[in-house]
Amino acid sequence: MHIPADPADVRPLDAADALLALLRDTTTEPRTDTRLEALTLAVSADLPVLLWGEPGIGKTAALNQLADALDLPLTTVIASVHEPSDFSGLPVLGDDPAVQGVPMAPPDWAVRLVRAGRGLLFLDELSTAPPAVQAALLRVVLERRIGALRLPPGVRIVAAANPRSSAADGWELSPPLANRFVHLRWSYDHEVVVRGLGGTWPTAALPRLAPGRLTDAVAYAHRAVCRLLAARPGLVHQLPKSDAGRGGPWPSPRTWEMALRLIAFATAAGASREVLSTLVRATVGDGPGLEPAASLDRMDLPDPEELLADPSAAVLPERGDLRQTVLDGVVEAVRRRPERSRWDAAWSLLALALDTGAPDLVVVPAATLAALRRDDWEVPAAIERLAGVVSLSKRADRADRSAVGAGVRR
Repeated sequence: MHIPADPADVRPLDAADALLALLRDTTTEPRTDTRLEALTLAVSADLPVLLWGEPGIGKTAALNQLADALDLPLTTVIASVHEPSDFSGLPVLGDDPAVQGVPMAPPDWAVRLVRAGRGLLFLDELSTAPPAVQAALLRVVLERRIGALRLPPGVRIVAAANPRSSAADGWELSPPLANRFVHLRWSYDHEVVVRGLGGTWPTAALPRLAPGRLTDAVAYAHRAVCRLLAARPGLVHQLPKSDAGRGGPWPSPRTWEMALRLIAFATAAGASREVLSTLVRATVGDGPGLEPAASLDRMDLPDPEELLADPSAAVLPERGDLRQTVLDGVVEAVRRRPERSRWDAAWSLLALALDTGAPDLVVVPAATLAALRRDDWEVPAAIERLAGVVSLSKRADRADRSAVGAGVRR
């Protein structure tokens, strides 16, 4: 900003404006941001997102950056200062209400969004909105309706909330409203803040979907969620017992459908496993959300039936936990359909595991497989090689128990 040389021509705030312009003159640098990637994917998937974080840590700044990157106009609505009718609509009497009914007039910001056909609706201070306002917001978030208007598909919804401990007159979110959001925890990075205050703020490259991956991504997401829930039916619906838990992410058929969509989007974008895990936990909660990550790892494992059909061509995973999962799956497959040929093939696979990995991984599967033997089944040669490992493990276990017992007696 130019300041006149003659002091008489300088207005009182010219120097202040010039100083403010210098303070706003900052640069940017590229930086990976897992949270922003997760937020972008959730918004791209057209799922309502709720950012949880303490006041003043940059939630609004992140929304402004996202809106600019997606080329979407940002509309901010402070939920806590509105009445329920601001979201459900105000009744407007017509000439003949008995015939025409009573339409519900929407607020001006909703009309602007509908006219634009696209935008980012930011519902701020959600946790300080009273229960009546939260109930009115249900229709906005679920049906995308505000009064008589329906938000167009080009409008995305993001909300922000402070934890109840730091919110002025805060309320816990009602379970029906909480179960409709992707809950992302927002925090600040100390290094980012220090560099930003020094004049260099980060800019993150937003994930982009690869058109060639879309079909495979959908199939991958269906397998990931359906296989997990088929094996763990108790994870389908778990309503938390505490009010605080009900106000966050928890598993239900609705949130598993959201998780499935997010897995597809993250896969199509080639997102990291960290981003994918963040998104799943943001929909179904931390505990249940850890299960899909393990399930995704297992999806890349060989099918136990294929291993039993041709053990000579088997290739076992290098990682110990995945190898253990494969061996347990092979033994379980034999238990479900016990046949002599399958039992012999399982012993061959355990022998392969013994030759190519840690011996302790075969101890439990070998003991379990041995218990499945029928009286008329001959003992295969592979058992002789594994018998020493199992007996040695048992002797070591007995020795450990004896040592512990001796220590107690002392």
